[in-house]
Amino acid sequence: MTRFPLIAALVAAPVLAACDPQDMADKITRRTAGEVVEPVVAREMPAAPAKAATECILQAASIEEIRALARDVGVEAGSQTKENIRNLALRPAATACFAASGVPPLTAVP
Repeated sequence: MTRFPLIAALVAAPVLAACDPQDMADKITRRTAGEVVEPVVAREMPAAPAKAATECILQAASIEEIRALARDVGVEAGSQTKENIRNLALRPAATACFAASGVPPLTAVP
C-alpha cells in the first residue's frame, strides 16, 4: 500500500514539470510570433513552404527576438519587423533548416 503514493508521485512529477508557467508563456509567445512571421513569409512562397520557413525562422530566433516579433500581432508587420524576419531568415541556423526542410531561401521580405 505504501507504493501507491510513491508511484503517483513519480507519475505526477513529469506532468507537473510540463506545466511550468514560463514554459507555457514562451510557447504562447512563440505561437503568436508565428502568426506575425508566416503572413510576411507567405508573400514570397506558397503556404506549405511558408509554414516550414516560419518554423525555421523561429528556431533561429532567441526568446527576446520572438517576443519582439509577437508584439506585432493583430497589425500588419511594419518595416522593422520585416527587416528582423529577413535577418533571422539569413542566419546559418535558419538557412540550414530551410535546406533540410526543402524550403527555398528567402531572398527578400516584402
